[in-house]
Amino acid sequence: MILIYDKSFEGFLTLVYEVYYRSLRPSKIADKLPNTLLLEEIIEIKTKEEKSLKVLEAIKKKFPKKSFELILNSFMCDTKEFELALLKYIILGFKDTNELFNINNPEVFYLENLQKELFHHVHKMTGFARFEELEDGTLYAKIETKFNITYFLGKHFYKRLNNQKYIIHDINRKIAFIKNDDFIGIQNIASFEEPKLSQNEEKFKKLWTTFFKAIAIETRENKKCQQNFVPLLYRTYMTEFL
Repeated sequence: MILIYDKSFEGFLTLVYEVYYRSLRPSKIADKLPNTLLLEEIIEIKTKEEKSLKVLEAIKKKFPKKSFELILNSFMCDTKEFELALLKYIILGFKDTNELFNINNPEVFYLENLQKELFHHVHKMTGFARFEELEDGTLYAKIETKFNITYFLGKHFYKRLNNQKYIIHDINRKIAFIKNDDFIGIQNIASFEEPKLSQNEEKFKKLWTTFFKAIAIETRENKKCQQNFVPLLYRTYMTEFL
């Protein structure tokens, strides 16, 4: 049995509700119909707010805080096929919350390692994200990331940029963490026009690029070693490599 849902968190919670109350036994969870002809039964789960809220409240009431955070963090790993493991993890928790910390359970082991991978990626991006100053003084950073880490980056820089206004824009997912005088949090970005940089930003970008090239020793250049320290994944919007 294959279950199809809309890839949203509310949609997944609705899926959990349907699996629990209809005693479904999925072998795969996907966000779209497969292109190939399959003999397995395919059921499309439509998102229902009432059902998703019931599951959410039940999880908050029964699950320990760390386990609830693991569920949320797993959902941020949106380029991985985590849904089936997460479904089994939630069902496991409703049966016995003590089993949620048993790493001998394959679902627990998988999700714990997935969370570690997520936070490792967040840690890397806190060092590789590059802000640019816009005309109004707002700091703006474009990112393209393996996982959905915009919230984590926004939270990280909130502690470090004090009263500075800033935007962290995930280009592919069309979302942004925005911090200004009126709003702090995640917003969807329906359309996007390249913002205008301040005059100082253009000047400092040129100075930084010049400095980066000046300190490089051509005879000691080692591309492989450089990629080990700064993988290509993180270079898209790094001033040094533009």
